[in-house]
Amino acid sequence: MHLTHVAMAAAVTVSVAGVSYQALDPAELVAHARVVANQASCRTVDTAIVAYVALNDAQPESIDDLAGYVKGDITAYSVAGGVATGPGC
Repeated sequence: MHLTHVAMAAAVTVSVAGVSYQALDPAELVAHARVVANQASCRTVDTAIVAYVALNDAQPESIDDLAGYVKGDITAYSVAGGVATGPGC
């Protein structure tokens, strides 16, 4: 193998690695992961409803009643018939 072949293979490898890193955009992936992690799941909201009922002996009337029981964004959910309704429910 000639030295020019080694140099060309190295250049191609480095450029592919650079393009792959740029395509992944780690900062954007981290930002998206944080948004997803901050959103509550349906199961979390159902658990908050159980806790609310246990402490108040009444069902929550709105999702706002559960704000103190859940960490994260629960604005996409609502309470209907004592259970959570919304994404993934």
